[in-house]
Amino acid sequence: MTEKALRLGTRRSKLAMAQSGQVAEAVSQVTGRPVELVPITTYGDTSREHLAQIGGTGVFVAALREALARGEVDFAVHSLKDLPTAQPDELVLAAVPVREDPRDVLVTRDALKLTDLPRGARVGTGSPRRMAQLNAYARAHGTDIETVPIRGNVDTRIGYVRNGELDAVVLAAAGMNRIGRSDEVTDFLSVDTVLPAPGQGALAVECAADDADLIAALAELDDPFTRAAVTAERSLLAALEAGCSAPVGALADLPPLSAPLERGDPQADRQTVKEMRLRGVVGTTDGSTLVQLSTTGPVPGTHEAAMALGRELAAEMLAQGAAGLMGERAL
Repeated sequence: MTEKALRLGTRRSKLAMAQSGQVAEAVSQVTGRPVELVPITTYGDTSREHLAQIGGTGVFVAALREALARGEVDFAVHSLKDLPTAQPDELVLAAVPVREDPRDVLVTRDALKLTDLPRGARVGTGSPRRMAQLNAYARAHGTDIETVPIRGNVDTRIGYVRNGELDAVVLAAAGMNRIGRSDEVTDFLSVDTVLPAPGQGALAVECAADDADLIAALAELDDPFTRAAVTAERSLLAALEAGCSAPVGALADLPPLSAPLERGDPQADRQTVKEMRLRGVVGTTDGSTLVQLSTTGPVPGTHEAAMALGRELAAEMLAQGAAGLMGERAL
């Protein structure tokens, strides 16, 4: 007799279905049980407002969490950058699998790179964080680009470039990789230029806190370094009292940065590097002011140590005036 299928709650987008499908295969291998995808529509999927207007925090997550609470699904997969920093008591973050490439990328007309964009180039993004850092880059390099707020899935966003409405759009490398469209990327943006969103490139696998057997099974997918890194990043975000749509970037990585990222191998050199660097940035969306700092510490061996690293850097950033750059803070 075939065991009852586990129900995995996921957003309906092509990207969400692709990444949830990958997790489903892994969970099926670990548990020996079939996994059924249960597509769920979230408020963030149906609203046409820009994320900064609807608040960003939790808009892609709430409906999935409600389905978990009602017992309609057994576990859910989220893009970790969409998760609010506060964890509900009734749910547990059972696994954070190995992180994909956390960088942002450009898709441009004529295969241009960021350094090749002409004066007055229109660059589309729905992220205040990307706007702040791209505009700061343009100011520093004397490049007159215009950042244009956009919404929509990958096809919609790339369509703006294909039809000539925009010169470029900014997307996440992880998403392009997961849907098999990395060949359309024309430039991978260095994290020295644009720091990603806290948790970008990572997935969150969440289930009910009282389901001990499922928690134990899902824990097989957990990657300790990825969890430590995103915990530090999200701790910084929480300490800044900023929501998911705030102009905040953060990345915890293994110095030297070029070793794991440029080779596209998130596992590279893990066993030989004992320190983790956490970098954070907050800026005004016009790029006129940025607070960008970093700190380095031992690779956190506990959740508490990773949280402490994030709080430490956030305190330094707040002392440098970060609070005044974020607009309305998420309390």
